[in-house]
Amino acid sequence: MTLLPTPAKAGPPPRSRARPRARRNALVGWGFAGPFAAVFALVFLAPIGYAFYLSLMRDRLIGGTSFVGAANYLQALNDPRFWEGSARVGVFLLVQVPIMLGIALFVALAIDSGRLYGKDVFRVAVFLPYAVPAVVASLMWGFLYGTRFGLVGNLNDAFGLTLPDPLSPSLVLTSIGNIVTWEFVGYNTLIFYAALRVIPRSLYEAAAIDGAGEWRIVTAIKLPAIRGAVVIATIFSIIGSFQLFNEPNIMQNLAPNAITTDYTPNLYTYSLAFSGQQHNYAATVAIVMGVFTAVIAYAVQLRGMRKG
Repeated sequence: MTLLPTPAKAGPPPRSRARPRARRNALVGWGFAGPFAAVFALVFLAPIGYAFYLSLMRDRLIGGTSFVGAANYLQALNDPRFWEGSARVGVFLLVQVPIMLGIALFVALAIDSGRLYGKDVFRVAVFLPYAVPAVVASLMWGFLYGTRFGLVGNLNDAFGLTLPDPLSPSLVLTSIGNIVTWEFVGYNTLIFYAALRVIPRSLYEAAAIDGAGEWRIVTAIKLPAIRGAVVIATIFSIIGSFQLFNEPNIMQNLAPNAITTDYTPNLYTYSLAFSGQQHNYAATVAIVMGVFTAVIAYAVQLRGMRKG
């Protein structure tokens, strides 16, 4: 019996060949990522860098623009107008975001249940407000809120009522929350519904065989399975709340006594930059608010993605 020689194992390619190949692969990768990296640096990193540069400077009546270091940041951290706007946005976030996400989750579960009549039409109707620009939505709801020219005023005249003024200082934040909820329920519903559609149907069948009802399936299967989608929607909503600008800015003309120039941090920044010509301090407030938003969003992400 003749033993055949064992073929020798192929060794690793010579370094002289591996290095050019790795370099070529890297160049190909940069060829795909290069355009995005250039646009990202141009429209994201460059404005942030320029804003940070402005925040370190200050315009003086004598001497022009001079370097002041962290003086603008100390001023922002001790600015009561900035903190009042931040507190108002914080209250808005704590109340409006849970209501909006709760409605969106309920609608997504109703559509996914398969028991909703005309779910395709209902799904389009829920998502349609998201297609309406925020400026148009604010104008539309602002005129509906009007007590002299809008729906509230017409109801008062038609039925002899005295409904509360939605644009009063005590209710205007609630009115803005209603607009934002109307706009973004459909968007969050789409996120939740897409996550629900990924869940294998075999899990529902197995749960039904074990005697689980619809509510048990929702709490034991559906909600844990879309936890990541809920965290993402929450983070997006938090960021959007801290960026609240369009709605109060548009409605400021309709309720000038209720919405001031420092009603939200973003509106305060806009007023400083374009009305007060305080570009350096406006950049400082924007950076401070951006850091706060990033820290809170990151904390929510860590808490939400923590495994039980």
